[in-house]
Amino acid sequence: MRRVRNLILMGVITFAAAATAAAHCQIPCGIYDDELRVKMIEEDIATIDKSMQQISALSSGKRTALDENQLVRWVMNKEDHAQKIQDVVTSYFMAQRIKPVPPSDTAGHAAYVTRLTLLHQLQVEAMKAKQTVDPLHVEAMRQLVKAFRKAYFGEEGPHTH
Repeated sequence: MRRVRNLILMGVITFAAAATAAAHCQIPCGIYDDELRVKMIEEDIATIDKSMQQISALSSGKRTALDENQLVRWVMNKEDHAQKIQDVVTSYFMAQRIKPVPPSDTAGHAAYVTRLTLLHQLQVEAMKAKQTVDPLHVEAMRQLVKAFRKAYFGEEGPHTH
């Protein structure tokens, strides 16, 4: 019994460590690809969109056991990709890449607040995407990423940051 409990405990610890390692490290490694992270968020948004469409299609009319199974899988997929957005926003951009700017630097502080505000709004829209199948949240996330890209990289694009 004790051996089984220890095996289960080791499995849980391994799973937790693997989930944590999926995000980019929070040590000063200097290896950053901000544009890749934005593209990953855009891909997650597209996946959420597809998941919502499939959930809506599978939810109409009489369902078979296979339909029920697929419905659950699409819901889990939608939740997973919304969580990925929240994780990249929090663990990568907010914790590592967006640096605080003192209010005395008026222009810099305004840009800092804009970036944080856009990321927070993206977090909230990802949460709402978990709770619903409303495509308005997908469109809101797309617009927020577009605005964040401009606020973060500037007009010239990602290679100037």
